[in-house]
Amino acid sequence: MEHKSVVEVKAKMKGTVDHLVGEYRGLRSGRATPALVENIRVDYYGSQTPLSQLAQIQIPEPRQIAIKPYDAGALKDIEKAIQASQLGINPQNDGKILRLTVPMLSEDQRKKLGARLKEMAELAKVALRNSRRDANKHLDDAADLTDDQIAKSKEAVQNLLKQHEGEVDKLLAAKTKEIMEG
Repeated sequence: MEHKSVVEVKAKMKGTVDHLVGEYRGLRSGRATPALVENIRVDYYGSQTPLSQLAQIQIPEPRQIAIKPYDAGALKDIEKAIQASQLGINPQNDGKILRLTVPMLSEDQRKKLGARLKEMAELAKVALRNSRRDANKHLDDAADLTDDQIAKSKEAVQNLLKQHEGEVDKLLAAKTKEIMEG
């Protein structure tokens, strides 16, 4: 049976990788994807609401996002929120639907984005290593474990670290490939 410190670190490490996945999904890669806009917050009747709850988001073409609000009265608010976001894309409003055309990335933008991806991956790895350090400290302080159990638990934590760092490397490679091919 795993010690609670090992179970906790497994959950923390999974959370770190899941966070990186979410961060990567929101990065513009020259392709249209609902993830670019679905978490943009819109001031809707005084409440900050995610765009995904206010509109249907579709990808009619590889580089175009179509946003059709469930409530036509929210169109202007959605347009303002997109313009205020860090997306850098101006929506075209036809009165019923907002259309966003995702521009191709220049070679310089691709390189900068690639560097940012590496930076984000490294931050995730640091968070994973910090989780390992904390788990090992808890194991060292655990009075209910024998030395053998501590050693086995630390080995399990180290294996979890290697596994999750491998996932981070795979995510980085896949996203970098997507951006460079864009």
